[in-house]
Amino acid sequence: MSLLPRTAEEFSSTEYWDRFFKKRGDRAFEWYGDYNKLCGVLHKYIKVQDKVLVVGCGNSELSEQLYDVGYRHLTNIDISETVVAHMNQRNEERRPDLSFQRVDATQTPYEDASFQAALDKGTLDAMASAEQGALARRMLGEVSRVLKVGGRYVCVTLAQESVVKLAVEHFVQLGWAVRLHCLQEERGKEEEDTFALPVFVLVCTKFRQPMPAPILEMCVGDDGAPVRHAQACELLSAVREYQAYSVLRKRLRTSTEPGSSLSLTLCDARTGLPRYTLTVQDCPPGAKVPRPNQFAIFIVPRGSETAWLYCSPEGRRQLAASANFRRLVIVSMHRNQEYTDMEAVQSELSPVVMDLAPPGMPTNQQVPFLSVGGDLGWREEVSRGVSQLSGDYCVENVRGEDGELYRRLVFLSNISLVQSESRLVSSNAASSQKKKNKKKSKAASAAVPPSACLSVDSGFLCCAHHEVMVAGLSMLGVGTQQDKDVPVSVLLVGLGGGGLPQFLRDFVPNATIEVVELDPVVLEVAKEWFGFRPDERLSVTLGDGLERIRSLEKEGGRLFDVVMFDVDNKDSSLGMSCPPAAFVETPVLQKVFNILSPRGLFMLNLVCRDSILRKTVLERVRSVFPTILSRKIAEEINEVLLCFREEKDAAHILPSLSQAAKNFQSTLSSERTEPKRRPHIDIAEMLKDLVIE
Repeated sequence: MSLLPRTAEEFSSTEYWDRFFKKRGDRAFEWYGDYNKLCGVLHKYIKVQDKVLVVGCGNSELSEQLYDVGYRHLTNIDISETVVAHMNQRNEERRPDLSFQRVDATQTPYEDASFQAALDKGTLDAMASAEQGALARRMLGEVSRVLKVGGRYVCVTLAQESVVKLAVEHFVQLGWAVRLHCLQEERGKEEEDTFALPVFVLVCTKFRQPMPAPILEMCVGDDGAPVRHAQACELLSAVREYQAYSVLRKRLRTSTEPGSSLSLTLCDARTGLPRYTLTVQDCPPGAKVPRPNQFAIFIVPRGSETAWLYCSPEGRRQLAASANFRRLVIVSMHRNQEYTDMEAVQSELSPVVMDLAPPGMPTNQQVPFLSVGGDLGWREEVSRGVSQLSGDYCVENVRGEDGELYRRLVFLSNISLVQSESRLVSSNAASSQKKKNKKKSKAASAAVPPSACLSVDSGFLCCAHHEVMVAGLSMLGVGTQQDKDVPVSVLLVGLGGGGLPQFLRDFVPNATIEVVELDPVVLEVAKEWFGFRPDERLSVTLGDGLERIRSLEKEGGRLFDVVMFDVDNKDSSLGMSCPPAAFVETPVLQKVFNILSPRGLFMLNLVCRDSILRKTVLERVRSVFPTILSRKIAEEINEVLLCFREEKDAAHILPSLSQAAKNFQSTLSSERTEPKRRPHIDIAEMLKDLVIE
């Protein structure tokens, strides 16, 4: 390791390279790849008869190997007197025409347009860090000068971003064509001590007249089809992706990591848009895995990507354990991409997946593809738009793994999070037609009614935390004989698709609900796509929820029996995704307390991965509310805090819930007699596992 530079600047130091080559001696320094790795791309761009300037040749064997296969017009230059003397001595008998000269690459003695090619193996990388890139620019200026029209600068590089950016900007300004080849290690060749980063070959071609628009291309391998990029930043982004993929591949091919879920995204080669996300899950050490079960690919059904089993680390570990393979790659498909069928997906992924196989697995071993029910699932985008507050969004219909149809609102800034979800039901006509289709063929059993024939089932709450919030109303005595006609006033911060407030309006007797929603686009989406209909019992106030609470407290006189916070946090840097941190500051909690009626109940949907932050939030809530119950949602991070304004006898709260649940359940069911409109909720189940905080 002492032969490697201690800092990036040492790459450019003459003294460093002199010390390096004296230590290295006859051992050629081939960390950028040897002739066998580079020959394909070199022969493609440099002809045998070309006059070639080899810039910063070092003691690499590359020039010698090129000479041996017929390249006789090689001029090798290097700044190190030590290496030049050594290389001339080494080749004076076997290769008398192979010339090595001590020349500074930034000021060469050669005539203009005197070479057909310039070959650089690592020299640009070495120079780019010196003098803020000025040294490298002078070298590239010399290369540009000595090359003929049609000549090529062929540079073998590790493609550090600053290096590639410097070179690309230089040659684009001159009107040259720029192409990058990414040379990846052959599958099955990775070893523990091999270099993780891929080697790139930068090929810049000189034209008689500068090109009017930049030609920027990326290829994988020697002869991969070039992908055109419009801007240098796109090319640099592609380089970063290949580097990240290579490092990940090296890690996966040389070790197993059961404690982490490594992910990568594969993009469509034509459009550059994300097409697949692959997450690698290894089985824990000591797990009893059958010998044949080395490696498998699991295809997540479209529309199920956000399910706990597929999107959470705990869920993926559970999935991998039940599949019982040494390594499971979990594949999610992206929106706005077409997928024909399972066979087509397998065919598309098969050339890639062996890169992710566990160490020691033979490259010719067949890899099974697993799925739920053998199909890809179904997803249909029905609307797309932009919110000034939350960015791009889409509304989509999906088929759940239970076979039911659902409508979702998803903000594309966080595609792993479903903002709102409602179950869909079809009209009688569509249902009849669907039954006829089922009889015709098995394929037609998956037929989906047109969106116009689908409506939201307001009696079904998709989110378990919404069900807990509804069930919590039983603690107010809703449904008991003595409180049968007592009105219930609710303030809900956060509308989403409007499923929760509509359920309260439709099924809780005498309930009046005010919803506060910050984003007017969300309100419009709820009305247009989720069947949200405000009326005299259900109103919406557009504005900041915190400001509304402050205003209500300041005005006085109006008290609510229930205040619900169901609002997400747009700041992903915090370990709490619901609610925003400002909503659980002590002064805000005190204002909530002040606008509650004496029997009032504050319900908080809390989503917090940070245990220390959760503890802080609970301490603040306890400082304001005398009695708190919590209910964790199974297989999710969500928990609902039920906070009483009045102090309750903890010994009597939980035992009394059974009868309260029965009363409330009876009240909900009697509100609607039409079977399709009955609420689908089990109040007693939602009140199980309550914990006194």
